[in-house]
Amino acid sequence: MESFFSFLSLKAAFLLIFLVNFSVGHKHYRNKEGGDGVQPLSKILIHKTVHAIHEKASVHVYPVVLGTTGKDYEWVTVNVVSPNPSANDWLGVFSPAKFNASTCPFTEDYYEPYLCTAPIKYKYANHSDANYNKTGKNTLYFRLINQRADFAFALFSGGLSSPKLVAISNAIVFANPKAPLYPRLALGKHWDEMTVTWTSGYDISEAVPFVEWGFAGEARTRSPAGTLTFPRGSMCDEPARTVGWRDPGFFHTSFLKDLWPNSKYTYKLGHRLYNGSYIWSKTYNFTSSPYPGQDSLQKVVIFGDMGKAERDGSNEYADYQPGSLLTTDALIKDLDNIDIVFHIGDMPYANGYISQWDQFTSQVEPIASAVPYMVASGNHERDTPNTGGFYDTNDSGGECGVPAETMFFVPAENRAKFWYQTDYGMFHFCIADTEHDWREGSEQYKFIEKCLAAADRNKQPWLIFAGHRVLGYSSNSWYGMEGSFAEPMGRDDMQKLWQKYKVDIAFYGHVHNYERICPIYQFAKFCLTNIDSSSSDAGVLQNQCVNSETSHYSGTVNGTIHVVVGGGGSHLSAFSTLKTVWSVYQDLDFGYTKLTAFNHSSLLFEYMKSSDGKVYDSFTISRDYRDVLACVHDGCEPTTLAS
Repeated sequence: MESFFSFLSLKAAFLLIFLVNFSVGHKHYRNKEGGDGVQPLSKILIHKTVHAIHEKASVHVYPVVLGTTGKDYEWVTVNVVSPNPSANDWLGVFSPAKFNASTCPFTEDYYEPYLCTAPIKYKYANHSDANYNKTGKNTLYFRLINQRADFAFALFSGGLSSPKLVAISNAIVFANPKAPLYPRLALGKHWDEMTVTWTSGYDISEAVPFVEWGFAGEARTRSPAGTLTFPRGSMCDEPARTVGWRDPGFFHTSFLKDLWPNSKYTYKLGHRLYNGSYIWSKTYNFTSSPYPGQDSLQKVVIFGDMGKAERDGSNEYADYQPGSLLTTDALIKDLDNIDIVFHIGDMPYANGYISQWDQFTSQVEPIASAVPYMVASGNHERDTPNTGGFYDTNDSGGECGVPAETMFFVPAENRAKFWYQTDYGMFHFCIADTEHDWREGSEQYKFIEKCLAAADRNKQPWLIFAGHRVLGYSSNSWYGMEGSFAEPMGRDDMQKLWQKYKVDIAFYGHVHNYERICPIYQFAKFCLTNIDSSSSDAGVLQNQCVNSETSHYSGTVNGTIHVVVGGGGSHLSAFSTLKTVWSVYQDLDFGYTKLTAFNHSSLLFEYMKSSDGKVYDSFTISRDYRDVLACVHDGCEPTTLAS
């Protein structure tokens, strides 16, 4: 048998060359964000697998049927036996369970076990028991979530770079693999509208999706849902088109309209099968948005770059996103004190491994099913060369924004251009898509100005700008080396809009740490000194704090406060050794921020560490409407001397 597998037909050899050339499995690159920046699954050269099945090796998994009590996850026990154990042996989880050559494109004359699909997770066979290296026996525990297909485990020797398939387990499956799961709430295009998006295995040819909802304890209504998915062909590059591809299932979005403000609703996801039977999710709850300008307590959480992690320890040997679960669990614990969440880019860091999006939506489900979970586009969602983005890198692993745009609703006019505005009570939010051109004259620049100008500061005094990349200020090490202390060209055109429309706070991710910047504006030097305007120094731009306070700001809005909050969970980014005069507070740790609007005149900002949920940095803003209207440098409305 082994000699048979040593001879490949020309077609098989061609396909193998194709997979070698187009898989990112062998591309270990260092990115700007600290650590090695490598998606753990990409280190597996699955296309190089060779046949080494051993009759004395075995993998046995139980229970065989999962989710019998209605849960969408299950812990499974895996017993491994190998006659030739090694510290490099590893155990991969594959779904669907049939993962050999028959699932590959162009399968004619392509013999197993040359594989063309990556596992959804893995552990080393000696995980939690180093004695495996001697005994060849171990028991491992994996936490599986419902991902619409059956599962099989495979034992490999040879490490990640030269895998040899030694044994394959029995198949296991969830009782209802197609069940509706992982609801994600988001604000609609109107204040009295909430959207619900969820994932299932049901196409519209099999069942009709809907949401049943209403006031708690009262009669419920049903709202229909639209259904979307995306095929392999909509991926723009590898590995999303090759070893990272996995059928994503179907995504259903329903619009719950004419909601009463600040009211508690219950809802559940439903599918009516064409035989007349129904499939239901469990029941969830949410509280509708306040009326725009409503004077009530409103609490907003903002962070970026959280990523995902496995609660069973899978995939985490590289510490790719070590703080992800810390932040997730801190938010779940504090959920009663959160009204809405903004995750401003870099969500699961799937990087072309589509199975990881299921893992992420499952991880945030306790949050996203209860409060609106608003998202922004980051480089790890969007950036793929030659696909119309502003950055010509493959940080998304060929996803080119498709999974994010399809799986999460945002009230954008065109979700392929991920910028949008939204209101929540006394807040007006302008969310930028930093992976598309934002410079003056661009389509997005015009949107941002229109969004900022649309804020009625009498009713919505708190004007917030947010985007993934740092368009404002950051003391991060690589920005320091570049000399820009921000994204190149970032604030060149944006700063005059922030100043003109008196933006209170601008938030960014991308840099994996926390930093608060003073209220700041980039003045021309002759405006700051008595220097003659004809001097060679005149007109040089100077970044100047406009307020010496650090804990309480009041009066006119002379400059925008900038906050980097990219420490949501991914590997941390070091600060520059250069000291910047405008940096108020820095923290190299995982955390998130919270805004609490008490009324139209008082706002509290807090930064919490994910490890303990305690506040480590804070400030307050107090002011009246006339302070927003007041004339400031480059922020004055035209006046006339006419009576």
